[in-house]
Amino acid sequence: MRDYAKLLRELRSERSVELAPDDRVLIVDGLNSYIRVFSAVPAVNEDGEHIGGVTGFLKSIAFVVRMIKPTRLIIVFDGKGGSVKRKDLYAEYKAGRKMNFKFNRPPHIAVDPDTELRNMRNQLSRLTQYLDLLPITILSIDNVEADDVIAYLTTDVFTHSQKVVIMSDDKDYLQLVDKRVSIWRPVVKTTYTEEVVLEKMGVPAYNYIIFKLFTGDSSDNIKGVDGIGLKGLQKYLPEIMGPEKLSLDDVLHICADRADGNRTFYQKVLDGEKTLRLNYELMQLDNVDIPGTIKSTIRDIATLQEIPNLNRFSFKRYLLEDKLYSVFKDPDKWMTDSFNSLAGFGNSRNESLRQ
Repeated sequence: MRDYAKLLRELRSERSVELAPDDRVLIVDGLNSYIRVFSAVPAVNEDGEHIGGVTGFLKSIAFVVRMIKPTRLIIVFDGKGGSVKRKDLYAEYKAGRKMNFKFNRPPHIAVDPDTELRNMRNQLSRLTQYLDLLPITILSIDNVEADDVIAYLTTDVFTHSQKVVIMSDDKDYLQLVDKRVSIWRPVVKTTYTEEVVLEKMGVPAYNYIIFKLFTGDSSDNIKGVDGIGLKGLQKYLPEIMGPEKLSLDDVLHICADRADGNRTFYQKVLDGEKTLRLNYELMQLDNVDIPGTIKSTIRDIATLQEIPNLNRFSFKRYLLEDKLYSVFKDPDKWMTDSFNSLAGFGNSRNESLRQ
C-alpha cells in the first residue's frame, strides 16, 4: 500500500505542475539499447532459455521512465536499408562490424555466435510485440538510420518541449546537448548535460562535432586525421573551447591564416580537409540530410498518431506464454510504477487529437 500511496503523491505532484503530454520527451535509441542488454543480461525463463534481450530492454526503459518521469516515450529503431545513404558516401562505413560482444550467459548455456545471432533476432521480434502493448510511440523508417530520426525529432519536431532526454551509449548524440537536451548513457549510468560533456569530453557540446571530425569513430569505421587529438586542438585551436559554435569552414579558415606560424599542426588540418568534410557528412546531426517526405512522415507519426493504451491483460498473457513470471514477479505493480503516468499523458493527448 505504501508503494501505491507514493505513486499517487508523485502523480498528483506532476499534475500540479500542469505538464503537457510533450513537455518531457524521452527518446530511446532502440537497437543501441537492445544490443547492449541482449549481450549483458543473463536472464532466462522458467525453461532455462535466455530471454535477456526482452527482459533487459523492458526493465531498462522502465528504469529510465521512473528516473526522469517523461510525459512522452518514443523508441526509434534503424529502418531497413538505413545505412545506404552513408555507405554511398563512404563504402567502408560500418564495414567489418562483427558480433564481438562478451555474452553474459548462465553456465548451462554454451555461447555460439550463430546461435546468439538467431536468438538476438527472435527476441527483438518478440520485444516489439511487448512494446506494442505499452503507451509509447515506435518509429522505424526505411532507408533512414535511427540517429537521423532521433536528431530530427530533437532539433525540429520537439522544439517546444521543456526537456528532451536521449537514451543511448552512442557518443555522436553528445553534439545535440544543450540547455534543453541531455543524453542518458546506460553503460556509464550518467546523464550528459552541457556541464558533463565539457567535463568528460574536454570540449563544449556545441563544438563536440568538430572534435569528432578529427578523431573519427572506430565503431563505424570512420577514420580521423592522424596526429591530431584533443590536446592539440585545445592548444592550437583554442576557439574550440570558446563561447561560439564553430563550423568546419571556420576551422579551416583559422588554420589557413595560421599555417605559417606552426606548419606541423595547421598544415595537417588543411591537408586533411577532404577527410574532415567527409566525416562531417557522415557524423553531423544538427541538420540531418533526409528527404522532405520522410521528414513529414516522422513529424506526422510523432505529432498526429495516437499513443497506444497500456494493455495490462495482453502483457501478462505474453509473460505467461514466455514463462517470464520468475523475472516479472509482480507485473501489475511494475506496469503501474513505470507506465501509469505515461498512459495518463497518452490518453490526454489522444483526447486532444480527437477534438
